[in-house]
Order: sequence, then C-alpha cells, then structure tokens
Amino acid sequence: MLTGTEVKSLREGKAQIKDGYASLRDGEVWLHNVHIPPYAPASRENHEPERSRKLLMHKGEIERLIGKTREKGLTLVPTRLYFKNGRAKVEIALARGKDVGDKRQALKEREMKREMERAMRSRY
Repeated sequence: MLTGTEVKSLREGKAQIKDGYASLRDGEVWLHNVHIPPYAPASRENHEPERSRKLLMHKGEIERLIGKTREKGLTLVPTRLYFKNGRAKVEIALARGKDVGDKRQALKEREMKREMERAMRSRY
C-alpha cells in the first residue's frame, strides 16, 4: 500500500531495495528497509522514506510463503520493483542467508580474483 508521493518517486526510478526484506505478521506481508526518497515537488505532503509498507497479496500466496519460511528457515527478499498496468509491483524471492564459513570463502575467492586481474593488467 503506497501513498501518492511514493508512487511518483518510484516512477522516477529512485527506489533502493538493497537492504530490504519482507516479513510475515498476523497473516500479512510487510516490506521493510526499502528506501523510496521523498518526491521533490510535493514538499509538504511527503512520505517517510523508509517506513514499513504492507504488500497486497492473495491469501493463498501468503499461506504458501508462511509455510516455506517456517519450514526451511528462508527469508523473503525483494529482487525488483516494476510497474504493470499502472500498478507498482514488487518481486519477492525466498533466500537463504550465508553461513560465516560461506562468507569467508566468498571473500577469499573475490580477493584472489582481484589479484589475478591486477596481475593481468600489469602484465599488459
């Protein structure tokens, strides 16, 4: 559920979903930490940039998501924002967080890749 200034700001393409996540509360899905900046022309009537927003979904979809998140320990993450038939939509994915060991491995691989690229650049 969005306010008018949020929709106008989304149409300008300025939203950031980097740290966003969705949670399930009382049979409803809420979107958190999605930054929609204030709409500049509406100086007085603007919205709060990082407020929690209720997602409108069918009951069957919500129940399926509740089952998946409880069962496997998955979290809901927004992957993209788009417009369809004049309505703002959010694509949500089920994601599993990385373990500490996985993060270390990913950092090590990224560092090795950087060093290889530096060596290749200096060679040419």
